[in-house]
Amino acid sequence: MSVWIAVIATGLGCYALKLGGLLTPQSVLEDPRVRRFTELVPVALLTALIAVQALADGRSLDFDAARMAGLAAAVGALLLRAPFLVVLVVAAGVAAGLRLLGV
Repeated sequence: MSVWIAVIATGLGCYALKLGGLLTPQSVLEDPRVRRFTELVPVALLTALIAVQALADGRSLDFDAARMAGLAAAVGALLLRAPFLVVLVVAAGVAAGLRLLGV
């Protein structure tokens, strides 16, 4: 039962967060500090997510060769200006291929 409480609480929290964004006055959104903050937060969150997924396994750091090669392939695809979906497929393909080879 506690899982459902967490799911419902999370859903309500997400809804409240979206509603808060809609109810925020325009004068607050036009502030340069707020604009700068909203530009940088997604980059920071995505970077943190990539770091956790690439370098962590549970509660410990794990420098897995297949993950690192997949990350390097993704960086290479990004440098070549590949579309996001292509970047994901390249990274997953490289990591999966190396795991298949037993690296």
